[in-house]
Amino acid sequence: MSKKIRVLIVDDSALMRQVISTMLQRDPEIEVVGVAGDPFVAREKIITLNPDVLTLDVEMPRMDGLTFLEKLMRAHPMPVVMLSSLTEAGCETTLRALELGAVEFITKPKVDVREHMNELAGEIIAKVRAAAAARILPRERQEPRAVSRDAAPRPLASASMIRTTDRVIAVGASTGGTEALKDFLMMLPANSPGIVIVQHMPEKFTKSFAEHCDQLCTIRVKEARDGDRVLAGHAFIAPGNYHMALRRNGAQYFVNVYSAPPVNRHRPSVDVLFESAAECAGRNAVGVIMTGMGNDGAKGLLQMKQAGARTIAQDEATCVVFGMPREAIALGAADHVIGLPRIAHKALELAGA
Repeated sequence: MSKKIRVLIVDDSALMRQVISTMLQRDPEIEVVGVAGDPFVAREKIITLNPDVLTLDVEMPRMDGLTFLEKLMRAHPMPVVMLSSLTEAGCETTLRALELGAVEFITKPKVDVREHMNELAGEIIAKVRAAAAARILPRERQEPRAVSRDAAPRPLASASMIRTTDRVIAVGASTGGTEALKDFLMMLPANSPGIVIVQHMPEKFTKSFAEHCDQLCTIRVKEARDGDRVLAGHAFIAPGNYHMALRRNGAQYFVNVYSAPPVNRHRPSVDVLFESAAECAGRNAVGVIMTGMGNDGAKGLLQMKQAGARTIAQDEATCVVFGMPREAIALGAADHVIGLPRIAHKALELAGA
C-alpha cells in the first residue's frame, strides 16, 4: 500500500475544518492527521504530526495566514494550499501567498458553506494531491511593491532576430505557474512577439494577476477580452472560466474568448489555446509548457510541433509540479527541455528562427 498524503487543516472556523476534513478523507490516499484553529496551535502540530501538506485559511485570529505562511516558509518549508475569498482583496492576498511560497489556493464560498464546499470536493482533493507532489523551491524573501517600467528588472536585450511582427508565443501553465510566468514575463523586452497565456485560475484572479504582472514588466500584460488584437510587446492572459483561442485575419492575430465546456477538466484549457495556435499560426508560433499538474497542453503542444511551431517544455528541476511538461515530453512534443531562467531567451530565439 502506498504512503498516504498526511494533511493538517488550519482554519479558525470549526465548520470549515469539519467540511474540509470530511471531503479530503473521501480519497483513500489522503489522511487528515489533525486540525488547528489558529497558527500557534498549527505550529505545534506541524512539529508533532509532520504533515505532508497544510491547508491554510487567510483570515485567522492571533496571526493572519500570510504572516504565518511567511514564517513557515522560512523555518519549515512545506506544501501549502491557501483558502481565500473570491473578492478583490482576496485575489491580492492570494497572489501574495503564492509569492511567499504557497503551492495552490482554493476559493471559499461566502454563503451555504457546506453545500458549496461539497461542490468543490474534487477540486480540493486534486489540489491537495498536486501540492503533495510539489517541489518546494527556495525563494528569496520578497516584499510586495509596485514597480514602474523604468525601475523594472532589466529584460533580455531586444535583438534583430525578431524580424517579423507575425510571430506569436503561446504559453500554458498550472500549479506553480503564477511565479514561473511572472519570472518569464519580466525577462521579455518591449518589442517581444505577442504572448498569449493560459494559466489555470478562477474568475477575478486572472485580472488581478495580469495587473500585478503589468506593474512588474517591461511589456504590457492584461487579461484578454474577446477580439483583442495580439500585438508585439503585449501579453494576454485568458480570463478565468473562459477558454481563449488564437484566431487569424490576414496577417493579424486576435484572441477569441468564449464560454464552452471544460477541456481536460479545465476552463481555460491550455490544449484549446495550443490547438488553435497550431491551426492558425503554425510555424509562426512558439509553444511553451510550464509547471503544472495533469496533462493539459501536452496534446496541443504536439499539434503545434507537427504544424511547424518550435516548442519548449520547462525542465523538472525548476518545476513546482512536473506533470504537464512531463506529459508533453513523453509525447515527443518538446523540441527543447530547459530550466525556467532560460525559457524567455530561448522563446525569443525560436521566434526569430
